[in-house]
Amino acid sequence: MSTKNWPHNGHGASDHGRDRDDLAGGRSSVDTHHHHEPDEHTRLLPNRVDSTGIPYLSPDDPAVSPYNLWTVRLVRAVTVVLTFLTFIWWVLMLVSVFVTPPGLHARGSPFFAFSYSTVALITLITILMFFAVPSQPARVVSIVTAVLLLVDVVIMLAVAKTRHEELWVGVASVVWATLMAVWAVAADRTVQWGKTEEEERLTGRPETRRTLLEWVQVLLSSIMLTLVSIVVLLTTCTLTLRALDARVAPPGERYWVDEDKYQIHLFCSGPKVDAHGNTTTTVLFEGGEDAVEHGLWQFAENAVKNGSIARYCFADRPGIAWSDAAPSPLSVSMASDVLSEALSRAGEEGPWVLASAGIGSLYSRVFSSRHGQEVRGLLMIDPLHEDLLGRVGAPGRGFRLWLQGVLSPCGLDRIPAAILRGRSSRDRIYGRSAYQTGGVIFAKLQESLVANSLTRRDVVSSRIIQYETTPVVVVTSGVQMRKDSEWESKQRDLTHLTSNLEDWDIVDQAPHQVWRTSEGREIIEKRLKKLVRL
Repeated sequence: MSTKNWPHNGHGASDHGRDRDDLAGGRSSVDTHHHHEPDEHTRLLPNRVDSTGIPYLSPDDPAVSPYNLWTVRLVRAVTVVLTFLTFIWWVLMLVSVFVTPPGLHARGSPFFAFSYSTVALITLITILMFFAVPSQPARVVSIVTAVLLLVDVVIMLAVAKTRHEELWVGVASVVWATLMAVWAVAADRTVQWGKTEEEERLTGRPETRRTLLEWVQVLLSSIMLTLVSIVVLLTTCTLTLRALDARVAPPGERYWVDEDKYQIHLFCSGPKVDAHGNTTTTVLFEGGEDAVEHGLWQFAENAVKNGSIARYCFADRPGIAWSDAAPSPLSVSMASDVLSEALSRAGEEGPWVLASAGIGSLYSRVFSSRHGQEVRGLLMIDPLHEDLLGRVGAPGRGFRLWLQGVLSPCGLDRIPAAILRGRSSRDRIYGRSAYQTGGVIFAKLQESLVANSLTRRDVVSSRIIQYETTPVVVVTSGVQMRKDSEWESKQRDLTHLTSNLEDWDIVDQAPHQVWRTSEGREIIEKRLKKLVRL
């Protein structure tokens, strides 16, 4: 067994030994006199002002602890309070994903604010778990994290679009996470100071060795804080991509809706009045699972060039493309209301032919039932039936969307796609990479949360009040019918939406996005031309 040469403090070895024996004897006599074992109220050491005459202790003695200093105890108490406050904020951010509390709406999505609050909470929990074991690697990692978070603060405040989307909720979350990273460094450094101070006072020198348990604690704290730092680095990269995407201006105008809480993007093209002074019928497109800009917009432009239609409009649903996210919950009728408000603010009054695809047909049907006099026709492209909303609102699908949203600030697919696959800003805003963005994920999660309740009620009610004379055209995907045994019967049922069915076309080789085939585009354009001329 190895031995240590403890400092003698001006006495010989025998004197030092006698002092320790006397101290031990004194403790023994005290214990005998009081007839009880030491407990949590027993003072292990005399006051600091009276401690100059005591012999040095072993570094392994429990009395050698940074907790002897009131400064260290105060820092720990403050850390506990900060953890409690952060946990409350974290819970509010979690709840806002499902039901937006008043004043906590973020126009981008709630996932960035939730991510930053999670970073702050994990940082504080890590500090508390390993509070008494200071670690230089942990301090270095926390400094890196604080610098990255400070960069996020600068980006979020400097770019107008991110500032508009995150509002005070996102800004407060990232600022708080930055302060907690700085606090982690300060707290660890304070404990290190206290540990050194007490070791010098009670053992005669700062202790450099660590026990196996302490090394394990240092390793665990370093791993946890390193993972947090990696998450923050990925979030910084994703936020940088958002700042780059902000340079792309929307093709149309954005209008405030819902008491000026958020903005809806609306685009219209073509003259409102024809050469004879008559009001032009406008085709109002509603996207399905994707934004209108990703396919249907190009189809509409070609239809105008071919003379099939003269004018069209489309609006991005909340959270899609250039539209802000709406507070939760958001049902079909709520989305239709804000569309009506945006059209009114833009001075668009119809008359309309509604052209919709997939799940977008539900939004068009509710809009048609509320604007029956202005709607001259309803064209639905492989529409989703309300009886199949259970698939949209399935718990498994909702959980996957929530998990995907929580991970979306890390950009696990967005960052590699931008670097390795050359995905552009337009790809991320409305194109093939749009499904990776927090706004789109949040919009789909909102659809899923109320699909079997509010949305189903809205669609069923709209069917009852739908104008019976409104012309209806249904264009169905033959591929989808063969894949799904229920699809054909539900498409057939939608042909009876009104008493005025104009056509029901089944495009045999077309996928769910029927317009992606030449035959599908030809049929859709032909039916639109017929409806606008009725």
